[in-house]
Amino acid sequence: MDAGDLATWVGSTFAAIAAGATLWTLKSQRDQIAEQRAFISEQSATLELERAELRALAAERRSRQAKRIAMRPQLGGSRGPRNALDIELEGYDRWHVDIANRSDEPIRDVLVRFGDAYNAGVAVILEAAEMPESGRRVVPVHIVGAGHTARFQSPPWGSQVTVDNNRPVVTFTDAAGSRWILDEHGELRGAPGA
Repeated sequence: MDAGDLATWVGSTFAAIAAGATLWTLKSQRDQIAEQRAFISEQSATLELERAELRALAAERRSRQAKRIAMRPQLGGSRGPRNALDIELEGYDRWHVDIANRSDEPIRDVLVRFGDAYNAGVAVILEAAEMPESGRRVVPVHIVGAGHTARFQSPPWGSQVTVDNNRPVVTFTDAAGSRWILDEHGELRGAPGA
């Protein structure tokens, strides 16, 4: 064997070994990168679940007091005005709406609206247990204490159709300063801009 051939053969062998080591290193690095990506992806998913849970807890905490406010609408009225034939009309001609604060803190700026155009005409604060009238208040009611109820009354309307077309909705501010809207079906939502 020639010395030149031996040197070429040894050089080629070392080059092959170096190429193999380089390929093995690249494969190892690719495997590590793939493992790191999988780990990062798993961590990201875990963090997103934790964020979603924290958001849900914050939303629950934010709406906890508002969910303890109840609206009880009732149709009211007695005999209506006489018609052209001087016959007394019977039926309802207004809304009576009780807003019960079942929470441990007061609510503020309580206003009942009927349809898009009518605010409650009269408001009375009722005590929690006996519910006697404790005095007429200005509408909107500035504060309804914990465990108290406020009764609102619509203006009297001449027809049942007008009453039916002007359903009650209450807006109020909770102790944390968030503004809420509660409809007659118990659907609660944040007020726009609140």
